[in-house]
Amino acid sequence: MTADLFDDDFQDDKKSSDFAKMFEASLGGVEKKLNVGDKIQGEVLAVGREEIFVSTGTTDDGIVLKTELKKDQPDPKVGDVMTLFVTQIKDGQYYLSPSPTAKNLADDLEDAFDMMLPIEGKVTEVCNGGFRVSVMGKMAFCPISQIDLRRVDDSSLYIGKKFEFIVTQFSERGRNVVVSRRRLLEEQQESSQAAFLEDHKLGDLVQGVVTRMEKFGAFVELTSGVEGLVHISEISWSRLGDPHEALSLGQSVSAKILKMEAEGGRTKISLSIKQATQQPWEAMPAAIVEGATVEGKVTKCLNFGAFVEVAPGIEGLVPLSEMSHTKRVLRSDELFKEGDRITVLIKEIRGDERRLLLSFKDSGGDSWSNVGEKLKIGTIVRGRVERREPYGLFVKLDEGVVGLLPKSKAAESSDFSYDKYKVGDEVTVEVAEIREQDRRISLSVPLDPNAEVWRGYSSKVEPNANLGTLGDQFKTLFSAQNDTPKAGQKKK
Repeated sequence: MTADLFDDDFQDDKKSSDFAKMFEASLGGVEKKLNVGDKIQGEVLAVGREEIFVSTGTTDDGIVLKTELKKDQPDPKVGDVMTLFVTQIKDGQYYLSPSPTAKNLADDLEDAFDMMLPIEGKVTEVCNGGFRVSVMGKMAFCPISQIDLRRVDDSSLYIGKKFEFIVTQFSERGRNVVVSRRRLLEEQQESSQAAFLEDHKLGDLVQGVVTRMEKFGAFVELTSGVEGLVHISEISWSRLGDPHEALSLGQSVSAKILKMEAEGGRTKISLSIKQATQQPWEAMPAAIVEGATVEGKVTKCLNFGAFVEVAPGIEGLVPLSEMSHTKRVLRSDELFKEGDRITVLIKEIRGDERRLLLSFKDSGGDSWSNVGEKLKIGTIVRGRVERREPYGLFVKLDEGVVGLLPKSKAAESSDFSYDKYKVGDEVTVEVAEIREQDRRISLSVPLDPNAEVWRGYSSKVEPNANLGTLGDQFKTLFSAQNDTPKAGQKKK
């Protein structure tokens, strides 16, 4: 009996205690007030057609308009707990929203600033000295030097894009916010570089993507936050004037690690694309043999000659002495310029020295190489006076082929008006002598424009005493000549 009374007393005390707690909670609810910007956890009490009613922890419930919910978000159910922000207090009624107010945003930005937490922001426009960035509903400023690791040449490339930023300055209760993307990128780069250095060593072959090109070389991204530089001399075995001649942005390449060194807290990585491939001299193309005539590109013009690339990475020298048979060349750029494509003859291959001796004048473009086939002694040709000298006329017969008509020879013909010819005039001459080795041709004045016809018929005239005098012989000759049909006529 005593135990039952004890239990009854205990139950009464427990009920009194619970009632006291509930009473205190009710008093607290009466006294508690919410302000715009406060963040609460509210339980859904009822769901209407346009409104959702939730508990606020005060004596007044709150209202969430369904238009405040995201379009793809389903309606909450009774009993669900929502994270909400007080956006308005009107006539004692709390209006709530899942989206924070400016005050909440400011508080969160300040927290991000204090704890150096990364936040997402969207670059909205370019402004003086940098960019305007929307972060958590507020507008922040990002200096142009802090938007990327590299120099910014085109600001428009960043507009409308989302990045992560660090808040570097927060003042005036959120009215002055400065952010930096570069800080995050540098941290990521340091972490990526450390991991890259652990996994790679000098001489390793790596894969990368060309991200930027300058006159001096190309930058290749090896992994996120890790770039290496390929100097222009290490891009190709061929001589390049600009990286764009061999590479394009976004191109995937293989490269060899040449150097990794720390500098100013960063690691500089030097790469070579050409050394990731076979040396051209170790795999000489079959067409590159002594005596072969090949086409190549002039890569450099110097005082002593010109370098010509006859295959990728294989260059040879054309000395001044091998440039022309017809003129004295003092500078290689008198004949061609860098970038020109020319035909050359491979005269000598020095594989151990990785050198080629080339000739331009003997490559087949020299008119003297077959002058004996085109011109015969006795041939009558028309040429152009190239130069007048006291002792004779220099007559151009072909490109690079000039013959001399001595004044003494011209004087042998009374019909040839030597003094009337000037530079540029056309003149009919006869080949009198050819000295190919000396590259000289001696000319004379044809005695008869039909001299070749005369020679053709003279061989048909048999010597015979019965033909009479020399005059009779010429009469017979010219009679035969007159019987020769002209073009378009039939033989009599």
